[in-house]
Amino acid sequence: MKKISLKVAVCFLAANFLFSSCFVGKYALWNKYINWQNNMTSSKFVNAIVGFFLVPIVGGICQFVDVLVLNTIEFWSGNNPMASNIGKTQQVMGQDGRYYAVTTLKNGYEVKAPTGEITYFIHNEENDSWSVEQNGVVKELFRFNGDGTIQANVNGETRNFTLNEAGVYDARMAVNGTFFAMN
Repeated sequence: MKKISLKVAVCFLAANFLFSSCFVGKYALWNKYINWQNNMTSSKFVNAIVGFFLVPIVGGICQFVDVLVLNTIEFWSGNNPMASNIGKTQQVMGQDGRYYAVTTLKNGYEVKAPTGEITYFIHNEENDSWSVEQNGVVKELFRFNGDGTIQANVNGETRNFTLNEAGVYDARMAVNGTFFAMN
């Protein structure tokens, strides 16, 4: 049995420290590749055959980049560059049965109604609050308090609500039985 040299042991320990928790991450590049590979054609058989040849090469490269680069960046910075949805637009069906274009912004969302009206939902990191902006008028919806509650302005009165079922019930009652935040 060969002995491991001190240099090799130090390199392994340094790599272990530098790449700590690289395996805990979104694996965004790998997931985007697999999503593309599974949906490249309408035939699952063609997708499987093409995947049989591509996964060992492209998949290996994607996993290598995810583990050594992207997940390491995510671990140290908290953000995975490949996992960002900024600038992407999705069509979301509203409760009225119409589709709304929802675009992800750096600090919130832009919602474009079928009528062309645009509404912004903006997150303010400074005070951890969410506001709505329509036609240039900004109104704070709520803010997160440090004690696990939210502060909202209901009918001109500032109130705190807990983030549980009882808090949701209190909020519903505060706005006369109508519910404004969740489905």
